[in-house]
Amino acid sequence: MTGTSHRVAAPVSPWLVGAAAVGAAGAAAAAWGIGIERHLYTVRRHEMAVLPAGAPPVTVLHLSDAHMAPWQKHKQRWIAALAADVKPDLVINTGDNLGHADGLTGIRTAFAPLRDVPGLFVHGSNDVIGPIARNPLRYLAGPSAREHQVEELDTAAMDAFFTDELGWRGLNNAAASLEIAGLRIDAFGVSDAHRDWDELDALPAAIAGLPRGEAAVTLGVTHAPYRRVLDGFIDLGASAIFAGHTHGGQVRIPFSPSALVANCDIPLDQARGLSTWTTAGRTVPLNVSAGLGHSIYAPVRFGCRPEASVLTLTAVA
Repeated sequence: MTGTSHRVAAPVSPWLVGAAAVGAAGAAAAAWGIGIERHLYTVRRHEMAVLPAGAPPVTVLHLSDAHMAPWQKHKQRWIAALAADVKPDLVINTGDNLGHADGLTGIRTAFAPLRDVPGLFVHGSNDVIGPIARNPLRYLAGPSAREHQVEELDTAAMDAFFTDELGWRGLNNAAASLEIAGLRIDAFGVSDAHRDWDELDALPAAIAGLPRGEAAVTLGVTHAPYRRVLDGFIDLGASAIFAGHTHGGQVRIPFSPSALVANCDIPLDQARGLSTWTTAGRTVPLNVSAGLGHSIYAPVRFGCRPEASVLTLTAVA
C-alpha cells in the first residue's frame, strides 16, 4: 500500500509579517502625503489682542510659501477665493512665492482678487532663486545648505506686480506705515534670514523715517523666523510678528505638538501656528504660517496641511 505524502508549509516569519506591514503603512502614508494631503488647503484662524482699547478689529490674511508652479491650478483657484471668503483688511505675505521660473503666472492668477487690499511682503530665497533638485529626505536632516548653482528668478517682475498692480509695500530690510480702518499701522521687515539677507542694522534708520506720531500697532515681518530676527524685532518695538519658511515641518507625526524639523533655529513646537516670543522682558504674539506649498522636488505634506492664516487683530482688554 502506497501512502500519500503531505508537505507541511513552513511557518511565516513574524519578522517578514512585520516588515510587510511596515512597508504597506509606508506606502499608504506616501500615497496620502503625495497624492492627497498636499492639496487639502485649509484656513487657520487666530486672534491677536494687540490694538488699543476701543479700536475696531482688523482682519489680516497671512500668506506664505506658495512655491507656485504654473500648472498648480487648484492652488491658484483656492488662494484667489480667499479674497471673497475672508474679506481681509490687510495681507501679509512672508515670501517664497515662486516655485518655478514661470511661477509668477500662477501668482498673478492667485493674488489678482487681492488688488487694492493693503499688503506687506518680504522675500524668501525662492523669490530670488529657483528650487534645486535634491533628495527630499535631506529636509529631515536639518537646515538646508546654500547651493552654489542656482537659477535666478525674475524678482523684479514679481515685486512690480506686488507694488504697482496690487498696491502692496515691500519690507525687505525696510519699514512702512499704512492706515487701515482708521488706524495707523507701522511695519518693518527683513529679507530672507535663512540666506543671511536680513539687515537688522538697517531697520532703526528705516523706522526713524516713518511719519511722526504713535501707531496703533507695529508689525514685524520676516520670511525665516530665526531667533536673532525675532529678538531684534522685539527690541525694535514690534507688537506682533509674522513669519513663514518652516512649512510647519511639512512632514509631521499626526497630532504631535512639535515638528520634526523647522529648517531654522526656532523651537520645534513653534514651527507652526500662533505662539508668543519673549526677549528682554517683552512678550509678543508670533504667527508662523505652515505655508501653502512645497518645493516641486519634494511634493509631499503629511500631518501638516497647506494653509493660509487669518488673524483678527483686536483691542487689548
